[in-house]
Amino acid sequence: MVFEKIREIIASQLGKDEDEITLETNVKDDADAGFYSLYPTFAMTDFSKIGETFGQCFTADFHGVGIMNFIVVMLSFLFVDMFDTIGTLIGVSDKAGMLDEDGKLPNVKQALMADAIATSAGAILGSSTTTTFVESSAGVGAGARTGLASIVTGLLFLLAIFFAPIFTAIPGFASAPALIFVGFLMVSAIVKVDFEDLTDAVPAYLCLIAMPLMYSIAEGIAIGVISFVLINLICGKRKKITPLMYILAVLFICKYIFL
Repeated sequence: MVFEKIREIIASQLGKDEDEITLETNVKDDADAGFYSLYPTFAMTDFSKIGETFGQCFTADFHGVGIMNFIVVMLSFLFVDMFDTIGTLIGVSDKAGMLDEDGKLPNVKQALMADAIATSAGAILGSSTTTTFVESSAGVGAGARTGLASIVTGLLFLLAIFFAPIFTAIPGFASAPALIFVGFLMVSAIVKVDFEDLTDAVPAYLCLIAMPLMYSIAEGIAIGVISFVLINLICGKRKKITPLMYILAVLFICKYIFL
């Protein structure tokens, strides 16, 4: 009934007969072939599937991959994962008031090591990338500081594994209100930018708009670093640029050229 209505609307908009409109869908009526529905199946997770993905990263055949292509792929993953993680850590830590007077995160080595171990474990299990997520700022906004909220969240995720078929029935857009709130928490840090100094304000602005448009924290950081170095060089404010910023700017430019 729904698909017939959709076909009728499309046909009227295109000025064609309904019989000329064909809709392709992944909803199947044949139960033997498989039936996709938004209604949960109320079945337990099939853990035997882990055996099909566990350790596959060690059995991959790289003989047909050239060394240069392999390096390009590794650097691509490195840039995306590392700067996504660093950007998330600094953003969430700033919201939690955990940065020192120099804007640095104490014990950042341990935090990055935890992220690296989780990412490696996820790869071995064959799951999607396990890494830090900016949604953590929602917990920080609710008062989380000691790490107990993260432990509780992890335990709830562990419990959710057993009822995955039920939770997957929840559409992705159901989390939109939470993500909007997370965006609100993160954008509040913009008040700390000195808008009177264009050499700081413009890179911050470019970084801010690049993250949602390019759908990546790492890409936003890259645009921010490159623009900061170039603008300050053009304006003759070389003393503001640290050696690390020069190195990062060159690396990011090479990334866009060669990767």
